[in-house]
Amino acid sequence: MRELTYTQALREALTEEMERDPNIILMGEDIGAYGGVFRVTEGLLARFGPERVRDTPISEAGFIGMGVGLAMTGKRPVPELMFMDFALVAADSIWNQAAKMRAMSGGRVKVPMVIRAQQGGGRGNGAQHSQSFEALFTHIPGFKVVLPATPADAKGLLKSALRDENPVMFIEHKLLYNTKGPVPDGEYTIPLGVADVKREGQDLTIVSYSRQLLFALEAAEALQREHGISAEVIDLRCTAPMDIETIVKSLRKTHRLLITHESHASCGVGAEIAMRVMETAFDELDAPIMRVAGLDVPIPVAKTLEDVVLPQPDAIVRGALKLMKE
Repeated sequence: MRELTYTQALREALTEEMERDPNIILMGEDIGAYGGVFRVTEGLLARFGPERVRDTPISEAGFIGMGVGLAMTGKRPVPELMFMDFALVAADSIWNQAAKMRAMSGGRVKVPMVIRAQQGGGRGNGAQHSQSFEALFTHIPGFKVVLPATPADAKGLLKSALRDENPVMFIEHKLLYNTKGPVPDGEYTIPLGVADVKREGQDLTIVSYSRQLLFALEAAEALQREHGISAEVIDLRCTAPMDIETIVKSLRKTHRLLITHESHASCGVGAEIAMRVMETAFDELDAPIMRVAGLDVPIPVAKTLEDVVLPQPDAIVRGALKLMKE
């Protein structure tokens, strides 16, 4: 094990897979000479050259569309969206082309493309640069949707995504890049669609992913320390495919479920998790399922307001305490 930042883990995954597979091509705004706005692709232009690390114009519709075409003709493009919010600019290429082409061609045409994007708030970037769109990608069939929370998961999941034969939305939170954690030495991958129990517990189950997973772990420690409540924390890691079995296994032990995510509550991934649990494991619940999620308002710039709109660890603690009283 070594300790790497989230950024270093992603860069290591890209480097190893580009060396393994010459068909992998990176493209996006400022990813080459500048090394990426969050430095993930730093040094890759010098290592692999401009044919495989391509700086593009500020035209998400253009280079995402180009990526779809490259994937259909045998390459493995990795377009990078500087901000997830700009996925809407390329909506037709993403949701009408990449997501549907394999099904519409009867499996004859594959689109092995990984779209890397960062999302989320916490930096005061405002309503048009702080959104979380995982629910949009989860809703449209055809994409696998990955949201790693730790450096080790970021590397292992990205390597699996780069080898997948389907389009993958690989979502990184902008406030995770400088976080550090142990990363295994040597070759390893993590299968897509398998959740991970990050903390064992007995009294309730907390399900989360991406940066909110770190808040869930922080809340679980506070619950144990200050209230004697033992919370099990599950990192969903992927919203499509979604691993409900791991959640149900935990519920057979705890019988209470709290779901927390940064994105808006309405029609979010938490609602989908709750419904699937109700359909498959209703009898395991001793209390109503609780959501702790982002408020249904545009993300403010001011930190004091942003911290109210985006759920903080103390909000998870309050939700858990309320759930334990049910």
